[in-house]
Amino acid sequence: MERLAGKVILLWGWRRALLAFVAGALATLSQAPFDFFAVCLVSFPVLVWLIDGAVSEGRVGLLGRLKPAFSVGWWFGFGYFLAGLWWVGNALLVEAESFAWALPLAVLVLPAGLAIFYGLAASLARLFWSDGIGRIFALAFGFGIAEWLRAVVFTGFPWNAIGYAAMPDAVLMQSSSVVGLYGMNALAVFVFAMPALFASKRHLRAGTLLALALVAAHIGFGLLRPPPVADGRKIALRIVQPSIDQSEKWDAAVRDRIFKRYLDMTTAPPADGKKRPDLIVWPETAVPFLFTDRPDALAALGAALEDGQLLLAGAVRSEGGAGGNGETRYYNSIVAIDSRGEIVGAFDKVHLVPFGEYLPFEDILTRLGMKKIVSTPVSFSQGLGRSLLDLPGGLRALPLICYEAIFPGEVAPAAPGADVILNVTNDAWFGDTPGPYHHFRQARLRAVEQGLPLLRAANNGISAVVAADGRIVDGFALNGIGNLDAELEIAKRPPPLGSPDVNGLLIVAFFAISACAMYFAGRARPN
Repeated sequence: MERLAGKVILLWGWRRALLAFVAGALATLSQAPFDFFAVCLVSFPVLVWLIDGAVSEGRVGLLGRLKPAFSVGWWFGFGYFLAGLWWVGNALLVEAESFAWALPLAVLVLPAGLAIFYGLAASLARLFWSDGIGRIFALAFGFGIAEWLRAVVFTGFPWNAIGYAAMPDAVLMQSSSVVGLYGMNALAVFVFAMPALFASKRHLRAGTLLALALVAAHIGFGLLRPPPVADGRKIALRIVQPSIDQSEKWDAAVRDRIFKRYLDMTTAPPADGKKRPDLIVWPETAVPFLFTDRPDALAALGAALEDGQLLLAGAVRSEGGAGGNGETRYYNSIVAIDSRGEIVGAFDKVHLVPFGEYLPFEDILTRLGMKKIVSTPVSFSQGLGRSLLDLPGGLRALPLICYEAIFPGEVAPAAPGADVILNVTNDAWFGDTPGPYHHFRQARLRAVEQGLPLLRAANNGISAVVAADGRIVDGFALNGIGNLDAELEIAKRPPPLGSPDVNGLLIVAFFAISACAMYFAGRARPN
């Protein structure tokens, strides 16, 4: 191992960059649907050794000293995000004649931009780099900060955070209810990087024992944690997964056919042994037209729903524009419709996808000839805030539209008072790729972190009913077509130790303090 580490440390130029790129790309196999987390036990030790060798030549300032480490981290991140997010380009091929030009932006520029955060992680770690376990503390701190920043900077995009690699199933998801995703990111990097100590043997025993203790606690907590507590309430529900082809979704010529498919699936008899659903859920932007343009659609829905049934449907909602009320605003919404065909509630998406649902600096960029790289009939406006939706039986749902489910910090403030989390999405943009699996995994973690069951309706999957402990109660495979009829028993399990996000940042702070202590202790030792 020492010999291998020595060869990695001495790499220079393009060879060092290439190895960092390959190590990052391989680490992608730790994410869904592959879940080969063991690859990180190779990728991260290689990253440690590469940073060991990332030293500047001559007398340079602080930035000059950090530049080699930043380069290593950036190449590692570029490999990780290129291999993990290539499928984003699939959305541009739905209307290739209009958007194929933007393919390099999605496939290359997006990973290159996200890689900056991993360059920052390596740079922060290098600031407090020391021998032995100290540099492992430093790397965990660096990635903990970088992944937190990735979740908040420029509206955030914490997709495939490193911590997910340590949580491939329900048992191993339970730790996130204590330390959240931010804490799991730092802890995962610490454990994954620990084999680097086998090269020098310094602090090997202490590091190995600490890593094994963390792994044992992680597994043991998941196995021994009590199940969610039922409060006696149940709700019969139906999740509709129609798998509408994305190329047809906004085609005016087939709107009636699409709407009829939804109506037919909504009125279909319950599956054998299942109750009549009180709640029916359609996926994101399921309604293929504006209700203001087609009032007959509400009448058709009222006729399709039986007394007491409630439909939650993804739809585009409009405001203003008529009667001199100014410019029309459009919202990506969930609307609640009762058996009278009346809209009795609505939620507008708060966290929009830049360049997908709206164009940042639209006035300027449109004059330069740019437009949204994902084609929808309109640009969406941001909702005013996150609110709960009323369900039958006095239940309340916390709504998350599409990728809002990947942001832990946006779920927690609205979770009090909610009985379930509701996530509607349309992942058909991304075809049969890892993207929908990534998305579903992240939505499951929000349920575990908040201790609430999850109802997820996706156009082409993955639709599911998920318990508060992350177990999949029932679900449909990707590209499946049908109704998911289920009876959900409301069973909750609040986080055991306060806010998981706050606890997670405390974990990051612990690694920062440990790295600093080891760094200054090393500087104080006589040569």
